[in-house]
Amino acid sequence: MLTYAQAGVDDEKTARALGGIIGLAKKTFEFRKGRTGEPAEDLGHYAALMDFGEFYLAMTTDGVGTKVLIAEAVGKFDTIGIDMIAMNVNDLLCVGAEPVALVDYLAVREPDEGIFEEMARGLYEGARQAGIAIVGGETAVMPDLINGFDLAGTAIGVVEKEKVITGEKIRPGDVVIGISSSGIHSNGLTLARKLLIPKYGLDYEYGGRKLWEWLLEPTRIYVKAVLELLEGVEVHGLAHITGGGLTNLKRLTDYGFSLQMPPIEGIFKLIHENGVPLGEMFRVFNMGVGMVAIVPAGEREEALEILGRHFEAFELGVVTEESGIVVKNYGVRL
Repeated sequence: MLTYAQAGVDDEKTARALGGIIGLAKKTFEFRKGRTGEPAEDLGHYAALMDFGEFYLAMTTDGVGTKVLIAEAVGKFDTIGIDMIAMNVNDLLCVGAEPVALVDYLAVREPDEGIFEEMARGLYEGARQAGIAIVGGETAVMPDLINGFDLAGTAIGVVEKEKVITGEKIRPGDVVIGISSSGIHSNGLTLARKLLIPKYGLDYEYGGRKLWEWLLEPTRIYVKAVLELLEGVEVHGLAHITGGGLTNLKRLTDYGFSLQMPPIEGIFKLIHENGVPLGEMFRVFNMGVGMVAIVPAGEREEALEILGRHFEAFELGVVTEESGIVVKNYGVRL
């Protein structure tokens, strides 16, 4: 049995360590009080929101994580740019913002023209799928600090004030809709790598694909689907299912969730079969659901129809009065 903490990523310890930084960061809000760009307090569970009069500017930052180690190991760099953009723009969507622009940060041990060219192709493709502009960036060459490379970015989006999605409208009886993921996305790679690679190797064939192909599958970008959903139905909540798995839903509301998750397939089945307990699986991985939308029961059919034009979408369950997340078909409570 192997857990995320045993693999080297202890989310609870990280949260405790970040407490001081977060506290001091919130104190800096006073520096913009009453001025353009004043941070909106207690808003923005996935992205920060800043006041620009009639609209909020939403901002988020994220990277690719240890997925870059898989790219390095197999010498394939043309997809991780998609991952970096996806991790940022999908978070912006969760507050109802339309992603607009991004700047990237690439830290390398030494520059390599061929690798940079591959990365650029992925960044372009991610930007195309998200409908954003890459307006700048920074490349840092640091042989004394970086062993390979790291890729991260910061994205901005815009949302009209009356259209911000906070989760406050969520009520028991609301329907929970899942949008399928493309695989492991960019979370839980530390656990997956340490569990699978020493045992099987990256060229291991599973389900008609090599292990590295499963692990490098780009993160799905949900921009077009979610923006169309926001135009077509009333949406009470949106959650990007990243690190933390289904516990990301707790960011939205104190109400609970009763869910029926899809069958455990693909890379998730291989990970589970190699000793990761079910509860840990749902706390770490997206388990086939990369984005969740919460809508009133009366909007269920229309929401499924809109999302189904883009990706596979399915009803997962309902919001409940009792707190906590219950995955009924697997007997898991989070």
